Amino acid sequence: MTTTMPITAAKRAPMTSLRKTALVAGIFYLITFISIPTLALYGPVKHHRDWILGSGGHTPVLVGGFLEVIVALAGIGTAVTLYPVVKRQHEGLALGFVTARVLEGVMIFTGVVSLLSLVTLRQDLGGANAAALVTVGASHVAVYNWTFLLSQSLMPGINAVLLGTLMYRSRLVPRVIPVMGLIGGPLLIIAVFATLLGQHSSLAGLANLPVIPVAAWEFSLGVWLTVKGFRPSPITAGTTAVSAPLAYEDVTV
Repeated sequence: MTTTMPITAAKRAPMTSLRKTALVAGIFYLITFISIPTLALYGPVKHHRDWILGSGGHTPVLVGGFLEVIVALAGIGTAVTLYPVVKRQHEGLALGFVTARVLEGVMIFTGVVSLLSLVTLRQDLGGANAAALVTVGASHVAVYNWTFLLSQSLMPGINAVLLGTLMYRSRLVPRVIPVMGLIGGPLLIIAVFATLLGQHSSLAGLANLPVIPVAAWEFSLGVWLTVKGFRPSPITAGTTAVSAPLAYEDVTV
């Protein structure tokens, strides 16, 4: 007598689509932190008005620009990856998060272009007037500083409010994680607008404090999604888990 018996093809169950989504989103979030070295890489350009007249190397600027381009793309990747999941909680907020991430990426690219153009001008000075070049260089740095304020200060605050709300309501991650974003996001937005209105001098260094909870929110979210994935939630309850493939072999009795 011949019967067919199912035998599990793999001892470990394959990764579900939700787990893959969480993993990819988490990795994208962690990648967004690779631009931290630009604080040092851009130092000579931002703090020396006559950098454009110098003859030293410009590799740090190129490396910084490369890192920021990666950050911009990774930021967009976080939104695109999470959108199919978080839209089940609130499609309007989810779409707003994607839009904000794209806008953030565009502004980051604008800032990078402003600094990379300085490298081009530095390499092709010709007989240009030194004072004029210094003025042009200062204007490019000013463009970068303002785009940085709007792209990497204001937009993370907005993103924290949008995605933080979605994560808090859906319980896809422990609520303590989005709470950091929901606290730091509005404070960061207020600090940015205070800077825009010229009140940064009266705020002294306090304007930078909201950056800490927002950075902690994004980093902890990235770590949790990478290591743990999504927690069971009503918005994912209807998702069909990937079952382990079965192999069949004939067993003769």
